[in-house]
Amino acid sequence: MVSQKKTAMVQARSPQPALWRMLSISLFIMAAVLWATTSAIGQERPDSFADLAEELLPMVVNISTVQTVSRNSETREVPNLPEGSPFQDFFDDFFGENDAPEPLLTRTLGSGFLISSDGYIVTNNHVIDEADSVTVTFVDGESHDAIIVGRDALLDVALLKIEVDEPLPYVSFGDSDIIRVGDWVVTIGNPFGLGGSVTAGIVSGLHRDIRSGPYDYFIQTDASINRGNSGGPMFDLDGNVIGVNTMIFSPNGGNIGIGFAIPSNDVARVVDQLKEFGRARRGLIGVTIQNVSEDMAAALGLEDARGAIVSNVTPDGPADKAGIEVSDVIIAFGGQSIATNAELPRVVANTGAGIEVAVDVWRGGEVLTKILVTAELPGATLTEVANTDVVQPSQVDDEGTLMGMRLAPLDSTVRAEFELSDDLEGVMVTSVLANSTAGTRGIARGDLIVQINQLNVEEADDIEDVIKDARDADRTAILLRIYRDGTYFLLALPIQIIQINE
Repeated sequence: MVSQKKTAMVQARSPQPALWRMLSISLFIMAAVLWATTSAIGQERPDSFADLAEELLPMVVNISTVQTVSRNSETREVPNLPEGSPFQDFFDDFFGENDAPEPLLTRTLGSGFLISSDGYIVTNNHVIDEADSVTVTFVDGESHDAIIVGRDALLDVALLKIEVDEPLPYVSFGDSDIIRVGDWVVTIGNPFGLGGSVTAGIVSGLHRDIRSGPYDYFIQTDASINRGNSGGPMFDLDGNVIGVNTMIFSPNGGNIGIGFAIPSNDVARVVDQLKEFGRARRGLIGVTIQNVSEDMAAALGLEDARGAIVSNVTPDGPADKAGIEVSDVIIAFGGQSIATNAELPRVVANTGAGIEVAVDVWRGGEVLTKILVTAELPGATLTEVANTDVVQPSQVDDEGTLMGMRLAPLDSTVRAEFELSDDLEGVMVTSVLANSTAGTRGIARGDLIVQINQLNVEEADDIEDVIKDARDADRTAILLRIYRDGTYFLLALPIQIIQINE
């Protein structure tokens, strides 16, 4: 009896088979959720960067330069001493005409990294700019004189070469297009001349435009970057270079967790060109562009404000030869969609010179495909790039109207008053009321309205016809092409607030 009772009690305490199945299923679901959550987080924080740093340090170098700067004796002031002063002879000797001032030697420090076993090294252009001599020093203290193979001021990249007897360890470029915000990164460089310093952080942002140049597309990181880190590599956790550290944002010159690196894909492309040609060979299509505003999109029948609108076409340039016209909106280049005007210069430049490309443009309510062959960007200076394939911000607002303007035909009297050549045609804005819509939106006296909705304008009455046609087509804005001070630009004007004298 006792034995049977104990057995019964044990059976009563034991979970039923159905309950076990429910517990098993619950545990399985919890494990699956935990696994999915861990997978969604992405990269796990490594226990240490020591193995990676030990592997990569020999491939990162310190770079020092020397530049000779002449001192101008004319800038030195000679003391005005009383006549007969006992110090007169001393100062005559020191400031005499025969005293040639000795030149000053300035030094810079930076970083770089090996990309080949035979001694090719990548760094920033600003590290070696105007240097008389460049010295490369390895982490073990071994130094070599370096020659400058080529440099590119626009991307801020330079390629150096040292002569070596034995093959050197080198790094490989990774794919900067696949990195994500939050990925771990490691930087190695020469901050403040200390040499061989390793820092780690994450990718804080991508595609940063900090207005330092026409091709801004920086990787932002919170990894510590300081003076002397310029030109050093940014690594992923596989030891591939995914960026070149180039600058920091700081109010005091020190690190505050906002550093920027040039993406490795851009660097690798330019480095190949520097190695082959000694210079970067960027593409050029010969247009000036603006961003597409909402009103411009409405005027042109675009559903969304996207692409880059052409405000001027260089005669006989690649775009002109391909049939691209003013007011065309470039929405794709070589199969790559163009969301804003800031994207187009970089895409064109990276395409290179002498390349046949299909360009999709929006014109007259439909997409047309034009085929052009890119030219080479000449000179490759910041000024030339700023005025080619991109228009700089102006005082003109994209949203303008014709309200408050007085217009006049372009006769000989008006041409003489505004000093316009005979080859220009259009309608002249002779005055604008300061508080009117036109005045507050940026239209100014002396503006020449050349086209409306891609139609040439010869007299003020042409405006009424264009607005009527636009309204019949259910457009809510029109597009003006204006000539001012030797340049052309585009303005979109909302129709609903344009007043016309019937």
